[in-house]
Formats: sequence, C-alpha cells, structure tokens
Amino acid sequence: MQLGLVSAILDQSDFYEMIDIVAENGLECVEVACWPAGKAERRYAGVSHIDTENLTKEIAEKYKAYAAEKQVALSALAYYPNPLDEDLAKREQVIQHLYSVIDAAKLLDVNLVTTFIGRMPSKSVSENLKEMVKVWQPLLAHAEKQQVRIAIENCPMLFTEDEWPGGQNLMTTPALFRKIFTLLDSDYLGLNYDPSHFVWQQMDYLAPIYEFKDKLFHIHYKDIKLYWNKLQEVGIMATPLEYMSPKLPGLGDVDWGKYVSALTDVGYNGYTCIEVEDRAYESDYVDVQRSIKQSTHYLRNFV
Repeated sequence: MQLGLVSAILDQSDFYEMIDIVAENGLECVEVACWPAGKAERRYAGVSHIDTENLTKEIAEKYKAYAAEKQVALSALAYYPNPLDEDLAKREQVIQHLYSVIDAAKLLDVNLVTTFIGRMPSKSVSENLKEMVKVWQPLLAHAEKQQVRIAIENCPMLFTEDEWPGGQNLMTTPALFRKIFTLLDSDYLGLNYDPSHFVWQQMDYLAPIYEFKDKLFHIHYKDIKLYWNKLQEVGIMATPLEYMSPKLPGLGDVDWGKYVSALTDVGYNGYTCIEVEDRAYESDYVDVQRSIKQSTHYLRNFV
C-alpha cells in the first residue's frame, strides 16, 4: 500500500507547493482536490489544485513531471459534490464539471476519480435509486470510454441542518452498496472506502472490506470520535455533528491496526490517503501542516 494525503486541507497552496508538502512528509501519493475554481460551498470543498475545466495537455505534462520529480503519485482526482441535487440547474453544473474531472484524469494518466453518487435529501431511497440510474448511466458510459474508474466515498453527507433529513450521498451502507452495484453494473464503479462514517452510524467498518474487496478502488484514513454522553442527550435523529467529531487518525474510535490488517487480509495494495478534517488542528496554516506530519507519523506504524 502507498500512504498519501487528500489535498483539500492544503487550501492555501497551489499545486506545486501542495506536492512539496506531500513530499516533505515522506508520503507517496496524493488525492488531488479538483473543485471548480473559486466556488467553495462548504468546509474542505471548493479547493482546486487542478483546474480541470481549463486543463491542457501542456499543463498536464508539467503537473505530471513535477509530481514525478518529487516522487509523488497522483492517486486520484477528487470532486465531492451532489450529482443528484434537487436544484436541476445546480445539478447540471455539477455533472458538467464531473465530466471535466473524468477527462482530466485521462489526460493526467491518473485514471481514477473520487466522488459521491449524490442524493435528493427530501426523497425516499427508492426514488433516489431510480434517479441515480438516469444520472449515472451516461456518466459511467463516459468514464468507461475514457478508461477512468469512479470511486464513491461512503460518506452520508449528513452533518448539518441544510443536509437534513436524507443527506447528499446515497452510498452509505452495505445494503445500499449492493443495490447500487447491481443497478450500475460496471467494472469502472467502486468504493473510496472510509471507516469513520460507519463509526458514527454505529456499524461494523471491517466486514465491508471483506465483502467488497473487489470494489476497493481507493482508501481513506479519517477518524471519528463519538461522544456517547452527547448522543444520550440528542439521540441518533439529531444532526450528527451534535454527537460526534472528525479527528486525526489515532485520536478517534477507529482501530487502525484492525483496519489495516483487514486491508492486508484481502490483498489491497493500492493508494491509501489521510483525510484531515480535525478542527483542533486548524488554528493556522502551520497547525494544519503539523496535523499532516502527526497523522503520517502515526499511520507509519501500519503502512
């Protein structure tokens, strides 16, 4: 396995400085944030280390050469929007940018895009599954034509009141994994698997590694701390940030030894990236970079 970083936390750096920071920490790869330039809508989104809509072959070659010089592989191009947005004009913008990210992944020889399936928060699961097929069949057809795989993160995108009640991503449980992989039957569709989202849902985060081993396209390292005293006060129907908090690997409830052990059990030997979303390490940009160093040091016990 190769250990790397999700670049979204380095929002004050351009592509080249971001690669420098990754290399200085002894990391082997980076999942590159590729939102539309200058259109941040939430924390950790809107970061654009590669402007895919204006990427040319010449620029792509420069990026590839610089990353290779620093011995950093580009593990994936990352764009995590809601492709099933109920605002159809916004949905179209998201889908068009997602096409550009797929094309950029081909141009950069990355051949992997990490994203969300999306979800209509006010609609039922069955309604969402039907809409998902309509939206994703042409996207997957394009990805297959470009020979670019799509890895869906298992994050509910249900943290705050504006995402309530259903969240903005359908790929959230093993039951839904099975339904989605049946409805969108493609070798180019898989998982960007993150254990932290199963922790706060109080689910087994190890069993899916074994069941969906052939669909593990990319791996995240992010921790979650569940505050049981807060959960007793607000219950599971509250917005999740009322009773849990994202943490650096090793500072939450994920058993990283068991997690990496499970990955080795199934023979996973691909890219694995640290995702930093810990507010305790965001006092300034120096603190952010310290969080990367600390996370890397901890995970080197396992990877």
